[in-house]
Amino acid sequence: MAYYNKLKAILSPIERKVFARLNSPQKIQDYLDTLPINFELKKETYMSPRRVIREKTAHCFEGALFAATAFAYHGHKPLLLDLVTIDRDEDHVVAIFKSPPTGGGLWGAISKTNHPILRYRDPVYKTVRELAMSYFHEYMMDDGAKSLRLFSKPFNLSRYSPSKWITAEEDLDWLVEALDDSRHFDVAPKNVLRNIRKASAIEVKAINNTEWPAPKGKS
Repeated sequence: MAYYNKLKAILSPIERKVFARLNSPQKIQDYLDTLPINFELKKETYMSPRRVIREKTAHCFEGALFAATAFAYHGHKPLLLDLVTIDRDEDHVVAIFKSPPTGGGLWGAISKTNHPILRYRDPVYKTVRELAMSYFHEYMMDDGAKSLRLFSKPFNLSRYSPSKWITAEEDLDWLVEALDDSRHFDVAPKNVLRNIRKASAIEVKAINNTEWPAPKGKS
């Protein structure tokens, strides 16, 4: 049975209705943009797409899984891209997609974030590396240090049964670990990264804008 048939078989009617209408990257991104960011007020979460629909909130990993499910629902590969930073910053995960041959077979990305950077990428990139590197100059700390260091090989979620990650009720820590342990590539040689210029003050100021205000006591 094709993967998308297995997926559709385990979804509820409401879930099928949600994914059925998300039949383009733009629609998937627009849907995710309506969801408030998951500030993980009670504890750290790694929610399945089923729980995202129910809770109506998501952070980057959860949004990427949701987007990958939408792609799988319509017969495309559910692919993640892991962006790994220095220890004092936070990693980011996006769902990646490829335009049809008529669109050049180029790569783009769906992204859930609370900031004006690290967002959606139109499919204009020839390789996954090109796509990953489009995030390099946006990925910065408050002191201007540019923090992106690694990017993963496309991580294909279809290696797992849909019921294991799409409709799971438990947090998906095991999937985060599998993504972390997958093959990654350096963005540049270490001697090059030692001499990277810091971002300017106006760039740092821009990254601190947020779409969804944090609750009191939560940054």
